[in-house]
Amino acid sequence: MILLRSPSCLLQGLYQKAEALYTMGNFEFALVYYHRGNKLRPELQEFRLGIQKAQEAIDNSVGSPSSVKLENKGDLSFFHKSDGVSWLFYLLYLNHSHKRESKKHGRKIDKSEKTAKELLGELYSDREYLEKLLQDEDLVKGKIRTGERVQDLIVSCISYLDTRTAFWQQQKPIYARQRDRKLMQQQWNRALHKPPSDPTRYVLNSLEEIDTALSAGNTESGLKKARELMKAVKEWSEGVLPNKREVLGNLHSCIGNALMDLGNMEKSLHHHEKDLELAKKGDLMDSKSRALDNIGRVYARIGKFQQAIEVWEEKLPLACGGLEKAWLFHEIGRCYLELKRYREARDYGSRSLMAADDISDEKWQLNASVLMAQAELKLGNYKACVSHFERALDRAKLLQDDSASEAIQKVNTDIPILLSHSLPHPFHHPSCPVAFSIVPFKLH
Repeated sequence: MILLRSPSCLLQGLYQKAEALYTMGNFEFALVYYHRGNKLRPELQEFRLGIQKAQEAIDNSVGSPSSVKLENKGDLSFFHKSDGVSWLFYLLYLNHSHKRESKKHGRKIDKSEKTAKELLGELYSDREYLEKLLQDEDLVKGKIRTGERVQDLIVSCISYLDTRTAFWQQQKPIYARQRDRKLMQQQWNRALHKPPSDPTRYVLNSLEEIDTALSAGNTESGLKKARELMKAVKEWSEGVLPNKREVLGNLHSCIGNALMDLGNMEKSLHHHEKDLELAKKGDLMDSKSRALDNIGRVYARIGKFQQAIEVWEEKLPLACGGLEKAWLFHEIGRCYLELKRYREARDYGSRSLMAADDISDEKWQLNASVLMAQAELKLGNYKACVSHFERALDRAKLLQDDSASEAIQKVNTDIPILLSHSLPHPFHHPSCPVAFSIVPFKLH
């Protein structure tokens, strides 16, 4: 073979790459490299044969060129001759003639550009960028390390994109692409709404994924999954998913909590109220308790403390377990404290402390003691206030809760009053400097 005896490594590389691309079925790319080799050494038969077989393969894939109506005028028969005319030069000819015609036929060019944009997709912006690079005279005059001009590289890239555009347009026109896209979207929607083989297990697994995402702080991800699952579940009948109402309520709760974390309180409240509505319709006591819990939290977050109290007091008969009662009594007491109703705040603090004592929960003993100390301070009962702060600091020390200790230690203005009115024993706690801070404690 003449080519293999040639001393040029470039020619061997071009031929081998063209052959490899042809073998892989990438005929148009192979044709480009056959033309490059033929341009350098037109006397070599291997490149001419390569051009011929690659062109035949393309014709077999997309049909004969005679079936394509060319819009460009003039004699293009030279393109089909194996006389060494470069494929890239032909594309440049089309490109330049296209630009000349654009001045006369602005609307047609706009349509052509729209077609190219549709076919190339994200690559269209790359093509525009390459064309802008061609306008940089200093850049296009430069050369790369191999000696090839930058302008030639840019033109080669643009030509390749134009080749792909023409090839894709012949292979599947725009109208066919739009039709196929609509069909795929319809099939996807049907697949999405079609229930899985085991809907209950699918829902449970999905809810677990949502809960994991929300617990890990991936609020956006959890919210997206919850909305997608809700959209699917709404399409299913109760025959497919017997506990559909309960699942939808759970999803409303998840979405509401995610929106609360994102600060969208209005939409969060809407979803929690939907959860409550479904719970009442289905007589689901656990779901009702959950919904009332969350609605109260939203009201408290936006400063509507009276509404929060009313909702949480409705939840009280549904509360089960000492921990839930300790938390609920504490939160109601906090709202009363914010409303300056200090006696009610103290009473609910006492109920929270009793519930915490029943289950020996030191965390909520600490929280309830702080709440009672704050209420007693506002009522002027300084001796009782000191006593509750002492107990709170004991619990904080036992829990090694530095943040709680620091929170109690920051009341710079109230400590002189406490010291001057503590009758039997001044406040000398070994772990407490002379400062307190009245801050709310929240259940996380």
